[in-house]
Amino acid sequence: MTRAQRWDLARLIDPISPADFFDGHFESKMLQVSREDRSYYQSLLSMADIDRVLTTLHLSSPAVHMANAAKPNLSSDDYCYPSGLIDPTRLYQEYEQGGTIVLNNLEGSLPTLMSLCRSMEAKFSSRFQCNIYVTPPNAQGLKSHYDTHCVFVLQIAGRKRWKTYGTPLERPLRGQDFRPGTHEAGEVTSEFDLEPGDMVYVPRGLMHDAISDDEASCHITLGVLPNSWTDLLLEAIARVSLQDPELRRSLPVGFASQGFEREKARAFFKELLQRVADQADFDAAIDHFAEDLVSTRHALVYGQMGQIARLSSLKIDDVAAPRPSLLFHLVKDEERVKVMAYGGSISLPIHAAESLEYALTTDEYRIGDIPGDLDDPGKLVLIKKLVREGLVEVL
Repeated sequence: MTRAQRWDLARLIDPISPADFFDGHFESKMLQVSREDRSYYQSLLSMADIDRVLTTLHLSSPAVHMANAAKPNLSSDDYCYPSGLIDPTRLYQEYEQGGTIVLNNLEGSLPTLMSLCRSMEAKFSSRFQCNIYVTPPNAQGLKSHYDTHCVFVLQIAGRKRWKTYGTPLERPLRGQDFRPGTHEAGEVTSEFDLEPGDMVYVPRGLMHDAISDDEASCHITLGVLPNSWTDLLLEAIARVSLQDPELRRSLPVGFASQGFEREKARAFFKELLQRVADQADFDAAIDHFAEDLVSTRHALVYGQMGQIARLSSLKIDDVAAPRPSLLFHLVKDEERVKVMAYGGSISLPIHAAESLEYALTTDEYRIGDIPGDLDDPGKLVLIKKLVREGLVEVL
C-alpha cells in the first residue's frame, strides 16, 4: 500500500475537510456524504474478503454474531458449533432467512482496516474499533437505537434506507446504553439512502435505524471510543487522594440513617471539591491517558524488511517521513528526551530533542533539512534508529 493509497480522516470524509468536521459535526451533528462513486471504498473491503474471513479463519461468537429485528430470539446456538466456533453453513442459512452478520473488530484480521483504524486513532487520540454489517435483501438487523459512541458508517455494497430520530440522551457515556421502552425514538428527523461509496457520521446518542433494499448490503462501522472529561476528572481526583489524607476520610458515621444531619457534611464536601481544584494536576492526568493509548497500540510496520535493507546506503539527501499510523508520546527532562510508542520507549540525549520531534511530526522531509543541533552524520544516525524502531520510514 503506497502512502497515496492509505486511508485517513481527510480521505474518509472528502470533500468535507477535517477542520469543518471537528468544528461543526463531531459529537454534535450528523454528517452525510453522497459521492455517486460506487468504488470509493473498494480498496478497504469487499464481499469476497468477508466470505474468506467467515469460511477460513475459524472465528467464534461473539466476535461474529447475528442480528435480526424480525427474530429477536436468534442466538449463537442457531449458527455456532457447541464449541462456540462459527458454523459457516448454518450462519449463511440464517443470513438467507433475514439475519444480519456482524463481524466485530475485524481490523485484527484485515491490514487495510487496521491501518485505517490506526490513522484515525492518531488523528483523534482515541481508540477505534471496526465492525462489519452484512445484511441480506429487504432485511433489518437492529431496531431503532442509539450508540454510546460516535460512528462513521461507510457503505461498501448494496443500498440501505436510513432514518434518524431524536437524541434522548446527549453524549451518553459508556454504560448509559440504549434501553427499549425507556428511550423513545421520537419523530423522524431525516431519511436518506446510503449507497456504495457514501458515508454517514452519526454522533453518539442519535437514534437511528436502517433497512436494506432488494440487494444485499454491507457497511463498515468505525466506532470512536474516546476518554471523556469525566474520565480525566476522576483520574485527577484519584491522584489528589493519594496525596491528600482529607479525601481519604471515611464518610460520616451514621450518614445512612434517617435522622442524619447533612449540613456539616455538605460543607465538608464543598471544601473537598476546592481542595481537589487547588491540587489537581491536569498535565499528569492527561499524560496518563496519552501514555495508556500509545502503549497499547502495537507496531504497524508494513515493508520493514525493505526499510532495514536501505539503511546501509542511506544518504543525507534521502527523504523520510513518520509512519502514517504512528502514535507516540514525548517526555523531556533536563538531560533526556524519551519517545513512548508501541508499548516501549527509546531515550536520547536532550540535545537531540528538536531534531527528534521534527522527524516524528513533519509529513515529509529531506534528512539533511532536519533542524536542531545534530550534524549530518548525527541526522543519519537518528533516522536509522527511528527506522529500526518502526517510527519513521524512508520514502
